[in-house]
Amino acid sequence: MFKKILIANRGEIALRIIRACKESGVKTVAVYSEADKESLHVRFADESQCIGPGQPAQSYLDINKIIHVAKTSKAEAIHPGYGFLAQIPAFAEACESNGIEFIGPSSAVLNKMGNKLKARKTMERANVPIIPGSMRALRNEKEIVRAAEVLGYPVLIKAVYGGGGRGMRVVSRQSEVHQAMELVQLEAEASFGNSEVYVEKKLADPRHIEFQILADKEGNVIHLGERECSVQRKYQKLIEETPSPMITKKLRKAMGETAVRAAKAVKYTNAGTVEFLVEKAGNFYFLEMNTRLQVEHLITEMVTGIDIVKQQIRIAAGEKLSYKQNEIATRGHAINCRINSEDPYKDFTPCPGTVTGYRAPGGPGVRVDSALYTGYNIPIFYDSLIAKLAVWGATREEAVLRMRNALDEYQIEGIETTISLHKKILDNEYFRRGNVNTNFVQERIGTLLTEELEGGEIAAMLAALAVSKNRGRESLSIIPCRRTEVASAWKWAKRRNSIHSRNFAWGS
Repeated sequence: MFKKILIANRGEIALRIIRACKESGVKTVAVYSEADKESLHVRFADESQCIGPGQPAQSYLDINKIIHVAKTSKAEAIHPGYGFLAQIPAFAEACESNGIEFIGPSSAVLNKMGNKLKARKTMERANVPIIPGSMRALRNEKEIVRAAEVLGYPVLIKAVYGGGGRGMRVVSRQSEVHQAMELVQLEAEASFGNSEVYVEKKLADPRHIEFQILADKEGNVIHLGERECSVQRKYQKLIEETPSPMITKKLRKAMGETAVRAAKAVKYTNAGTVEFLVEKAGNFYFLEMNTRLQVEHLITEMVTGIDIVKQQIRIAAGEKLSYKQNEIATRGHAINCRINSEDPYKDFTPCPGTVTGYRAPGGPGVRVDSALYTGYNIPIFYDSLIAKLAVWGATREEAVLRMRNALDEYQIEGIETTISLHKKILDNEYFRRGNVNTNFVQERIGTLLTEELEGGEIAAMLAALAVSKNRGRESLSIIPCRRTEVASAWKWAKRRNSIHSRNFAWGS
């Protein structure tokens, strides 16, 4: 086991990792920006060091600074959490070249799975079903139209280096191709530093199902069951649950075995998820592999009793998996709500600011992963996820009722949050019956959401890119968010700083 681990992240996930380390007898090193000097992860780590100003490019995304702190503090390993550098091959390479254990897959795996076309080809060779679509980057509008006509509309135009719900647009007819292509290319360039795109067939009302996997360095791979992630907005997950209300025992076995096969095909190590889209008839297709700890990992922990973060640390330290597949058993039902500092009634405008009052829910089967407290100032620079509220129940019905009660108890004052949206979803009769798909929020909860104009999105992205060229990448993260169109630009800018992985001059 390691003696000391550096956590290359912030907020609730950094706090989660610190707790797992303390329970394992491992010392922790926190890094933080000037905007996070009052954060709980700084307070509870054994050591902490400021690595720069609030802008991510000058702090949490600066590989050289983080590696320097790891070496000077004599940390043997780095846990990246999720977001920031968690899936950046250059960061894993820097760890490898400096003799520091990266708590995650190898840089080779990150390189392969970060490219959606490489991932599709790898899965096809491993006999993992993939969504029909192009197998190479499409160079222009003419090639996109040709591919769409072969597949049949509707299709998705997707970024080759997309992820996290970004870099994709639905196209229902040829007249929509040009604008959708420009939107995807702009978003892909701003977020991932690469504007290449390809086309996939748009499945009709699929469900988004992911399988949690664990893989050690000796080639042993298991899965911990599935999570239903269909309740999402613009491909961004809002609520997750396990087990899925629609997965049968037979389908679970088939999908679980396929997820394990996919992981073995790329020689995966550590924790990750294999994500699928599932049609009503039960046909399932590989969507992507998330090569990191997932935001929603806690609900799998609640039904299996397995601490996934501790397993990550042990695997990275060279230990064999603590469990075999036939030893994995789940009990009850768990639901996770992502609480964001956003206003769902104003196009989900981000709402950073000071928390003037805070009271977390409690009771049996309730878990809150958060770094909030009364007086805490939520910075403008980072993702708007501020808490994860999870509940466990003996049945799905009990879990839904427990979550609804927990949401009523949860008080976060001084800022707007998405708690009201989650209540609306849990009160919906279709959700109560488990009858959801990836279009559920749009079709059933649409009265909460304001109408957005595509032209406004284009203008926001163009504005963000213009600021990038005129003032430098890091300045994008501090665009104020007073109106919907400005907030949209703020979100694009923030994502660019948070995810950008290929244009930074990073050394290793």
